[in-house]
Amino acid sequence: MADDPQTMEPDINSKLVGKAQGIYASASQSEIGFLMIFNFVFLEGKYNGSTLSLLGHNAILSGVREMPIVGGSRVFRFARGYAQARTHVFDPKTLTAVVEYDVYVSHY
Repeated sequence: MADDPQTMEPDINSKLVGKAQGIYASASQSEIGFLMIFNFVFLEGKYNGSTLSLLGHNAILSGVREMPIVGGSRVFRFARGYAQARTHVFDPKTLTAVVEYDVYVSHY
């Protein structure tokens, strides 16, 4: 389960603009890969109260991972697109990470 901060920059001290809420589970026997089910919940500006929904495979050791955006709400109603994830920092002792998501969507 996750309820992680979304910030403007890949820095925990950067401005909070939303939350990444969802679940991920190990889903591969041949690599470190997760099934990701996440909602990006926006808390600022014109997207406040809107969400984007991501569902896909995340091969976390790859430099760039691409996952589909399968929907959204409010401003992002009927959203379709993709997200590209890049890990900036990973601490194996605490299992914490800073991951950048670049999201590209079409919506009504």
